[in-house]
Amino acid sequence: MRLSPLAVLSAALLTTACAPEIACTAIGSMEGVQVTVEPAMAGRVESLAMEVCWDGSCKRSSPELMPETRPGEQTCSGDTCGVEAVRTGGKFGFGTVAGLPKRPVEVRLTLREAGSEPVLERTIKVTPKATFPNGPDCGEGAPQAALIVAADGTVRER
Repeated sequence: MRLSPLAVLSAALLTTACAPEIACTAIGSMEGVQVTVEPAMAGRVESLAMEVCWDGSCKRSSPELMPETRPGEQTCSGDTCGVEAVRTGGKFGFGTVAGLPKRPVEVRLTLREAGSEPVLERTIKVTPKATFPNGPDCGEGAPQAALIVAADGTVRER
C-alpha cells in the first residue's frame, strides 16, 4: 500500500499538533564541584582549596565560601507572598573545573581557618554526573559533583 504525500503530511501535522510543547530556556550549568560545610565545622573554616585529578593530571580551584541558607517561613500581603532566606550556620562553595569528566575523579579538599592553618584535609573519589538545568527533555548540561563536609570531619558525596 502506497500513501499519498498528502496523507503523510497530514499524519505529520497531526502528530506535531498533539505533542506537548516543551519550553527550554538558555540557562546552562557550570562544570565543577560543590562543597557544603555543615554548621559545626563551618564556624572554624574561612577558606577552601580543592584539587581535582583524573587521567594523571590535576586542576586546582579555590571557591569562595558563602553562608548557606534555607527557606524561612512564607509571609503574604494581599496577593503577594514571599519567603526570606534564613542562614543555617553552614557554608558552601562551588569550584569550577574545566573539562570535568562524567567518570571517577579524585578530589582533595583543604579547609583552612582564618590564620591559614588547615582545619581539615581529605581526599575522596567521586563520579561527577550530568546536570539538566532545564529538565531532562531540554538537553544535558555540564557535569558536577557535590560533597558534604560533616561536623566530625568526614567527607561524603551528596
